[in-house]
Amino acid sequence: MFDKFVELGDKISHLEGKLSDPQLVTDQKEYQKVVREHAHLTKLNEKYCEYRKVQQEIIDNKAILHDENEDQEFKDLAKVELEELEERENRLDQEMKIILLPKDPNDDKNTFLEIRAGTGGDEAALFAGDLFRMYSRFAESMGWKVEVMSSSPLGIGGFKEIIALISGKQVYSKLKFESGVHRVQRVPETETQGRIHTSAVTVAILPEADAVELDIDMNELKFDVFRSSGPGGQSVNTTDSAVRITHLPTGLVVICQDEKSQHKNKAKALTVLRARLFDQIEQEHHDKISKDRKSQVGSGDRSERIRTYNFPQGRMTDHRINLTLYKLDAIISGKLEEVIFPLIAHDQAEKLKDIQ
Repeated sequence: MFDKFVELGDKISHLEGKLSDPQLVTDQKEYQKVVREHAHLTKLNEKYCEYRKVQQEIIDNKAILHDENEDQEFKDLAKVELEELEERENRLDQEMKIILLPKDPNDDKNTFLEIRAGTGGDEAALFAGDLFRMYSRFAESMGWKVEVMSSSPLGIGGFKEIIALISGKQVYSKLKFESGVHRVQRVPETETQGRIHTSAVTVAILPEADAVELDIDMNELKFDVFRSSGPGGQSVNTTDSAVRITHLPTGLVVICQDEKSQHKNKAKALTVLRARLFDQIEQEHHDKISKDRKSQVGSGDRSERIRTYNFPQGRMTDHRINLTLYKLDAIISGKLEEVIFPLIAHDQAEKLKDIQ
């Protein structure tokens, strides 16, 4: 399985040659691709060199144990060191297998975060706002940029719907398991009896698609412009700047009205539409192959209930991997690492079963 590591040195040297000669990589996207591949292979090579070094040390220690001329004290030390080396070898073996797992081509992409209030009325809309703040704070901690593309705010402070583009390093790889139904259990501020209400919010994570990956036929689009409106029907501006785009073959509709410029709203709406169409193609592909292989984390169905946030108990439960944490205040304030990384680890463990 590790045969491909042997030629890493030559591949790295070839990429370094490309990076050092501007004439070999003239396109910015190609340059970024070479940079990412060089970083990936360098990491692989470092891990492989460490693995081979540990293997050699294991051989040396075993030789000491079988050498009749060595004194017992030295052999005892070699035995203790051998146990540590074998544990390290197993760990490195797993780490290299994870690195070799087939890479999701979308992992390095920027991501659209779509949050929609579901059952629960105003309480669901308020929780949609809570989730948006949670993801925004997590994005900030990761050094990512969050740009609101479209929103339907309510006067109470929440959102009926909000769509944002999150840009940065490996955004999709970290957030891709967040799609699904997020359920909240808490006592609303307007509840006088102290009863716990259950509401639901749907989250969708869509990888950004560029024009090269998905070319949209403009003849298949219907454009409508209208006057933007804010909470409670208040006019945002007095011009027809809001844009609605309908993709006629699929019926997909995107509305953008946050910008005062019609051209900016149109550009944002097209970007969101392209991501939704790309995601639809990806979902169809996923549905075809999911029958033939075990799903890694959940079903991948947007209607699947993936997580419950129980405020009275201060508990968050991810139902896909049976993860329960009594750290709800920290999680809802953006500290998502303890939720996201176990999901990624679970996905890797399931994929490793297929190659072992």
